Amino acid sequence: MGRTRRGRKVSGVLVLNKAAGMTSNDAVQQAKRIYGAQKVGHTGSLDPLATGVLPLCFGEATKFSQYLLESDKKYRTRIRLGVTTDTGDADGAVISEASTAGIGAAEVEQALGAFRGAIKQLPPMYSALKHNGQPLYKLARQGIEVERKVRDVTVFQLEMTDFDADEFELELHCSKGTYVRSIAEDLGNVLGCGAHVKSLHRRAAGPYCEQEMVDLETLRQIEDQQGLDALLQPMASAVAQWPAVKMVESTAHFVRQGQPVQVAHAPVNGWVQLLEIAENAPDRFLGVGEILADGRVAPRRLVVHD
Repeated sequence: MGRTRRGRKVSGVLVLNKAAGMTSNDAVQQAKRIYGAQKVGHTGSLDPLATGVLPLCFGEATKFSQYLLESDKKYRTRIRLGVTTDTGDADGAVISEASTAGIGAAEVEQALGAFRGAIKQLPPMYSALKHNGQPLYKLARQGIEVERKVRDVTVFQLEMTDFDADEFELELHCSKGTYVRSIAEDLGNVLGCGAHVKSLHRRAAGPYCEQEMVDLETLRQIEDQQGLDALLQPMASAVAQWPAVKMVESTAHFVRQGQPVQVAHAPVNGWVQLLEIAENAPDRFLGVGEILADGRVAPRRLVVHD
């Protein structure tokens, strides 16, 4: 017999404001305890130093975590020039210092041009990427450096919003897998003085933005489960940007069996939300599907409603 999961079944997405100084896994475990939930997972790690948007998927919503992992992100970061650390951020040990004389806002702005658009980036050793099953940051703490593959990432927006002596602030919008610490380090190398991330705040992750965030302390002050659950966004919000395919109950029956179906006015390709039309009630989210070459809609990930 399988082991019975402890906790209550609750599904949805919580847009958490991760505090500085905690790991993303710490945030997951604390939220899980507050909700008394069976299953919770995050959708892409934030460094301990970082704050901001960390979407947590509860219950059936964990089936859509991968799509949020692959989504674009937006950040606000403050970068310190002239100081290089072993981690690329303010949590690390200083390994070198250099003069920033002659480096002003104009020089930084000129250097930023090389980091806009499609760029190649070497992931830092202090990252959650794995080498032979071992997280790179664990190897880095042992003084071990391994070869990493250069990644193709895209920086859609990179704007300097403040410059003050040897520090400046950036707003950026980037594709999945982009390391802000690597941008800071590479920028410092281009300027010839070194640099590191002093602070980092994630403003958005996929469809979720900082205006929707709630922090752990606020959650702890809510005494009833109904109040906590009201803060969860519906599972469909994780794929809200995808077109919706609506179907009647008889068609939805076959979808629940995992069978592809023909639906009028469906898109000609790509991934879609699957919705069952309900009378006198909101449409029911069934999961996500993919349009096949013959035009049928094939279910790929379905949710189980209590």
